[in-house]
Amino acid sequence: MDVLVIAGSKSDVKIVSSVEDVLRNEKVEYGVEYCSFHRDPERLREIVMNSDAKVFICIAGLSAALPGAVAAYTEKPVIGVPVSAKLNGLDSLLSIAQMPRGVPVACVGIDNGENAAYLALRILNLLRREESE
Repeated sequence: MDVLVIAGSKSDVKIVSSVEDVLRNEKVEYGVEYCSFHRDPERLREIVMNSDAKVFICIAGLSAALPGAVAAYTEKPVIGVPVSAKLNGLDSLLSIAQMPRGVPVACVGIDNGENAAYLALRILNLLRREESE
């Protein structure tokens, strides 16, 4: 699998679908999991630690802890998609953008799953170039 999409809630399905549309169109192998870091931190840890994905896309609203938690469990690239659940998504955007040093998370625009997928594609292309050299 190249990309693992993790959403904090089934209510994020519309954004998950926008990510899937891009990845499917580009013929990228991907998987989708729904897991809240706040409600089930051990399950999230298991998902990340047992994944062979090269890139993680995390979709989260409100405090948006999911992308940071995933970044804490892996050295692989993590892309956060803030969700417009409250405060027009600014709370989620700032939560994702303000990760502490050493826990990097790329952040795309609010509800912009497509850009997360396109960023994942660029990362995968870089990895493929490295592997072919």
